Amino acid sequence: MNHGAAETLADMSVKLPCEEQGVSRLLAGRVVSRLQPDGAQRLQEAAVQLMQQQQDLCSLIREVSTPAGCCQTGEQRAAAPGGLTGSLLESELRRQATALGVPVTVLSVELILERLTEITAPEGEEDERRELLTSSQRVQLCVLLESSRELMSQGALCPKLLWQEYSRDQRLPELEVLIHLHCSSFLSLKFILESDDGVRVWLVSRLKALCSWTPPQGEEETKQEQLRVLSTVVGVLVGCGFELNSEPAAPDQRRTSLLCCSLLDEMLFWLLDTVDKSQTSQSSAAGPGLWIQTLDASLCGVSASAEAVQRFFTHSLTQALTYKPRLTVSDAVTLQSDWTFVKADPLLMSLFRKLAVIFSVELLLRHLQQVLETHEVNWKHVLCFLSTLLVYNPCAPPSLRELLSRLLTSAFEGYDLEHMVTAFLLARQGALEGAGVFSSYSDWFKMSFGGSSGFHASSKKSLVFLLKFLSDLVPFEPPQYLKVHILHPPFVPVKHRSLLMEYISLAKTRLADLKESVEDMGLYEDVSGAGGASGSTQGQAVQDVEKAVSLFESTGRISATVMEASIFRRPYFLTRFLPALLKPRVLPVKADARMSLIEALKKAEKIPAAQHSSYVESCSRQRRQDKSVVCSDAADDPLEVLKVQLQEFRGLVVDGDDGDMMAQLSRISHTLCVVFPGRPEDLIEQTVLKVHVDAPPSPELHVKVINMILRNFCQCTLDASRANPPNKQNLWASRLVSVLLGNTQLICSLTHRLWDLFHNQGSSLSPAHVLGLAAFVVHLQASQCPSALIQLVPFVLPKPVPVGEAVSAALVCSTHTDMLFCVRFCLAAVCYGICRGDSLPQQQDHVPSSFYKKLLYLIPRLLPEARRPAVTAEGSVGESQEENLWSSATEAGAPWRTGAWRLWRHAAFQQLQNTPQYQLSFSDWLVHELRVQRSEDALSDPERQEYQQWACLELFLPRAGEQGGCGGDMRTLCSHVLDAVMDQQSKDQSLENLHQRASATGTCLPDVISRLQEFVYEMDVTGLSGSRSGRADVCDFLFQFISQRCSSSSVSPSVGSELGLQHTLLTWNRVLLALPPRLLVKLKAEGGRRTLDCTTLTQHVNQHQRRVCSPAGLMSFHLTSHLLRGVLSASVSCGRPREEVNKAWSQISVHCPLLLTSAVRWRERLSPVLSSLWSRVCDGEPLPEQLQLLTDCGHWAHSVARCLSPSPPPPPAPALLLASSLHRAWRGSGGGNQSFSVALNLLRPERESQDREVLVFLLFLCVNDHLLTLLCLQEESDEESLSLFSDLLCVLVDSSDWLLIFKSSEQGVYESVTMLTSDEFTRLLPWAFYSLLLQQSAELLHRVLCCPGFLQAAVLLYVRLLQLVLDGHAPAAEHPEQQVDPSQILSRAKRFLLRAISQTSLSSAQRRRLESQCADVDPEVAAALSVHLGAPSLSPEMDFL
Repeated sequence: MNHGAAETLADMSVKLPCEEQGVSRLLAGRVVSRLQPDGAQRLQEAAVQLMQQQQDLCSLIREVSTPAGCCQTGEQRAAAPGGLTGSLLESELRRQATALGVPVTVLSVELILERLTEITAPEGEEDERRELLTSSQRVQLCVLLESSRELMSQGALCPKLLWQEYSRDQRLPELEVLIHLHCSSFLSLKFILESDDGVRVWLVSRLKALCSWTPPQGEEETKQEQLRVLSTVVGVLVGCGFELNSEPAAPDQRRTSLLCCSLLDEMLFWLLDTVDKSQTSQSSAAGPGLWIQTLDASLCGVSASAEAVQRFFTHSLTQALTYKPRLTVSDAVTLQSDWTFVKADPLLMSLFRKLAVIFSVELLLRHLQQVLETHEVNWKHVLCFLSTLLVYNPCAPPSLRELLSRLLTSAFEGYDLEHMVTAFLLARQGALEGAGVFSSYSDWFKMSFGGSSGFHASSKKSLVFLLKFLSDLVPFEPPQYLKVHILHPPFVPVKHRSLLMEYISLAKTRLADLKESVEDMGLYEDVSGAGGASGSTQGQAVQDVEKAVSLFESTGRISATVMEASIFRRPYFLTRFLPALLKPRVLPVKADARMSLIEALKKAEKIPAAQHSSYVESCSRQRRQDKSVVCSDAADDPLEVLKVQLQEFRGLVVDGDDGDMMAQLSRISHTLCVVFPGRPEDLIEQTVLKVHVDAPPSPELHVKVINMILRNFCQCTLDASRANPPNKQNLWASRLVSVLLGNTQLICSLTHRLWDLFHNQGSSLSPAHVLGLAAFVVHLQASQCPSALIQLVPFVLPKPVPVGEAVSAALVCSTHTDMLFCVRFCLAAVCYGICRGDSLPQQQDHVPSSFYKKLLYLIPRLLPEARRPAVTAEGSVGESQEENLWSSATEAGAPWRTGAWRLWRHAAFQQLQNTPQYQLSFSDWLVHELRVQRSEDALSDPERQEYQQWACLELFLPRAGEQGGCGGDMRTLCSHVLDAVMDQQSKDQSLENLHQRASATGTCLPDVISRLQEFVYEMDVTGLSGSRSGRADVCDFLFQFISQRCSSSSVSPSVGSELGLQHTLLTWNRVLLALPPRLLVKLKAEGGRRTLDCTTLTQHVNQHQRRVCSPAGLMSFHLTSHLLRGVLSASVSCGRPREEVNKAWSQISVHCPLLLTSAVRWRERLSPVLSSLWSRVCDGEPLPEQLQLLTDCGHWAHSVARCLSPSPPPPPAPALLLASSLHRAWRGSGGGNQSFSVALNLLRPERESQDREVLVFLLFLCVNDHLLTLLCLQEESDEESLSLFSDLLCVLVDSSDWLLIFKSSEQGVYESVTMLTSDEFTRLLPWAFYSLLLQQSAELLHRVLCCPGFLQAAVLLYVRLLQLVLDGHAPAAEHPEQQVDPSQILSRAKRFLLRAISQTSLSSAQRRRLESQCADVDPEVAAALSVHLGAPSLSPEMDFL
């Protein structure tokens, strides 16, 4: 512009200052009225004339670009002609340019730039630091650009000239101005990049400044504008730099492409430099973080194609992986543990996640392999990228395993160290992320090199290559990897074993240098590489002991690892392992697995005797001391950290990304490892974890953590359920449970807490808690953790079970309150499980069978309408059914009966019953029913009777046996009931206390026994209509049942089995007394008439009842009365009852001595009972003769005892009956009656054989009394029995019959005495023989020595007495302080026998036989026989005989 033009413009600007008005106001004021057709032309001419007089160009541009000029009313905008302002401006510009003699474009550019400078000029100090325009500036700029576009469309403005002048004046152009120029299609950013040679200088610095700048608080529009500016720049740079054209690119275009790539690389390097700073503050990381946000897949289709974005991301990933490759492989091996996902810079992880999001895992790993093979890489970035990929993508581990396999195959094919190094670093990085992400390093190493099919096993060269590679790594290896290679060495053929030993020696030396001596390594140390060296050596030894005890408990053998350590690692075994194993404690009464292992090691001579003795003494000192110590130590407060992490995880449950969820779970797992510091188990075999359910709770910190986890899970369940039904939810629950199950210490605390909640606090749990905990237990059950089983202590369950089953055992159904909680909880669990699966197999994975069976038991019991036959729906379950079922489970305030009824009729619920594992058997039903407390039952007595009859007769009786029923067989039904009753009464009291709330109140045992009586009667009645006698069937059934039970209880002859058998029989007697007595005697048909057959009854008494009599040889009155009443009652069904009773009693007198003697003992109480019964059933007839004989024998015995004269003759009764009557009379007279001794002489055994038999049987009863008093230490009774024994011996001493009762093989007519008492008393007869004889007078003993056959009997009984003492079966008294010393009795018996040998003569044949019997057990007695009886016989004929 020349000087004249400037003066002209100045002159124009000063005319009429008092009347100066804006053109916009004039136009706005004059367009209110409707214009005529030619009014617009006239208005324009008038405006131009006015403008020439009153307006300069600068003011005109300012006014046109003012936002108020655009803020007209709608009526004004409608009245104003389009482009009027632009035309006026263009006309004035052209007029002024003509007047000044310059091009119009030059004048337009100068005016526009002047206005642009005015708009963007800062107004204060704060604006000087701004990187973006204010809101008002942005509006003015938009209006100015709109006017500029109008000028450009009219040819009055040149955009290129504008940029030329703007870039010349501005040292660093404003980015927002450029973006507005670009977005308004006025001047593209691509043109700027192509035309401006200095763009590299200012664009990168502007981008960094804009990223690092934070908009003032409250300026949300500015924040959005900031992201828009950055995204637009990135989009243009990606489009220009990475777009491929089909035609060859021009030189300028190629230069621009390289420039864009270079600019993006500079920003990436700026970001990576920030990451490399060791102390990255949050403020300095904000800028790079904002730049990462712009690297989004949304760039596709806006400024660049999808292919260009992929090429850009691939290029950036390559640049990041290869940026500043300063770290060597040795550095990576050493520092790798610090580059895990949890420890790495979040900025770097975010970058890798952004760059990897649009690619598949296979593509990323393939690209990673390509980069590793063709570039020098930054190992930190490479390994952090792998961690990000593994954590955020659940599909990455299988692909990584394939990559590792390819690398190892390639390494051993070409002996390529690069591939070998890469494989080991990648495998270790995956292992560092934990077992929930990738397999442990030890597992990978064993899988790759542990077997004969390993990658190295093809040739010796491959083996040498591997060992050489491992040896080269030794100076840089962290100790945990060296331990893996030593504990799990690669497979090496025997002939090359020396090569491996060289490496192991080198590795052990390195461990020693690192203060990690191989001798201090744990036997079962888990060296997965998750955290360097494990804890203290002593702590490692404790863990080794726990693992060794667990393996011993599961296998019954000492672990091979322990045996090898006792030989090859003896220092560690003696100084670490054994002290940890032999830590003093309070020893349990019953040996546990730890005690058994110690005993096994002691027998194997692996524990020094002195060390074992010290251990035993220390345990004795601590018997009354508390051994539990609770301690918790944490450097900071992990509770708050875990709380925040769980809250963040809750936010990801419904709409969160899988990658974010896995990353958060990784952080939670890391925090839990701090709270529960037990190292993650590297389990090869299953480990059994013992949980003491009645022990005090865990440390307070552990309890708080468990409560927090369970509470958060319940909240997450509610959140997820509000959004979606279970089958539409993601895998958040199963993943969280998998993380929890990875820590064995946490499993124990979790199981203990769940048990306490379900068993003791169930009724106080809210519906939300019930729903959440039910879902939690379902996922516990579905997880099927194969590595850890739970053994509850006390032993509630017979064997170790998974966690879910152990927790379900806490749910009991013994009271009304328990039933309500159990049904609520099981309803929630089963509904969740059914809705979780879309098909029957999936539902089986998520529906715990234990909860399902509890519902099968509880719902019909509490809902009578459910007892009707179920109508099952065919086909699959529809989605609407699932939603209705789930809504009933989650509906607030809904009664449980509604949900139970809806579930009971649900098709999927009914279909599950067809699967064997979900079938409630009759035995299971009986177990549940017998645990119900009658006083706290939900049912009244009549309701319970009705329910039990329905369950037994309508539900289980007709059901097939393979489905848990009885197959229509009443015998099977009664067998199940009898088994249940017997088992219920045989349970350990400590176990019952866990299942019964009030031990003082009774169970439903009386009700079940009532049902048993009904069923047995039904068997009896229904059997009468058949061809066989139903009663015979019932009798055989009952006694066969108890015989089978007794045979299973006495499989092995031991004290434990004997006690178990006695307990079984005592329980059976209680059941027997509840059954009708008439069913215990068998009826058979002979010749068209019914007769009694007591064979089965007598066999039962002889085989079983005699073993549990207390005192021995005497059944209780109730049992004796019950059996005899059975004989009388059964005889009524015969044609001749009196005759059948006489026959039956005769049979009992001969074959069942125990029942005979018991009847004599209880005669006074039995007589009225039997007389009354017989009178009722036989219309007042007197008792049968054989039963009357009991009374007659009793009267005779009392007469003999009172020594009446003349003495009445004995009744025609069996000798044992008479002897028992005499014994009873003697007992009734006080036992010390002298007249009784006189009366014995009235019986002449030398003349009457029957009298001799009576006295011998009486002698046996006296010996039995002696044994009883000996065991019970009743001195007075012992003196009485000793006196009676002496009197009887004086009468019987000249006959050898009395010796027969002590010889089991030669008893003859006295054989029945073996059926009269228990086997224990029969075994103690040698003791009684010598105990009684040694207390007799010398005169009587001299007569005894002259008794025929006495010496043979004495030697035989001495041998048995000696064997009795050696076997430890000598009689034990109830009070140990009064225990008779067995050695004293034995020595006295030996002296007596030696004296008897010296005074008795025998034939040589008898001598040799006796000498052979004593030679092995007592050589002194054998020698005495040889010396004293060895002279030649004076009578060869007699010797021959």
